[in-house]
Amino acid sequence: MLIFNYKYRVSILSNMMVILEYKIRSVKMARKQFQTLSEPMYYILLALTSECCGVDIMKKVEEISKGRISVGPGTLYTLLGKFESSDLIRETEVQGRKRSYIITKQGYEALNQEYIRLKSMVNEGAEYIGGHYEDK
Repeated sequence: MLIFNYKYRVSILSNMMVILEYKIRSVKMARKQFQTLSEPMYYILLALTSECCGVDIMKKVEEISKGRISVGPGTLYTLLGKFESSDLIRETEVQGRKRSYIITKQGYEALNQEYIRLKSMVNEGAEYIGGHYEDK
């Protein structure tokens, strides 16, 4: 017959609650973290609308942004890790050190929400910019 110590059971339950609370907090933080995207984040997700590896992502970001945005390997691989752990992208292929990725449905939704947000900002700004500046 197995007898469990009451304090031991409470400790296990407490630890499980802490782990559960941590996981819930992590999911909420990931959602908050990607509510608005930085320019590199936005362009990396745009680049990943078709499958590509890290080097190709860096080239596509420069191409899509017409040279305005350049992403270095440190920034790129940090963001790829965050995107992957938040299910915004997924790894599709590994050949030696070369890894390929593509955007997920959740990633596309985040990208589309950011596109709508940016478009809204431009439209709102258009009401105030465009010949209305007076040199004082």
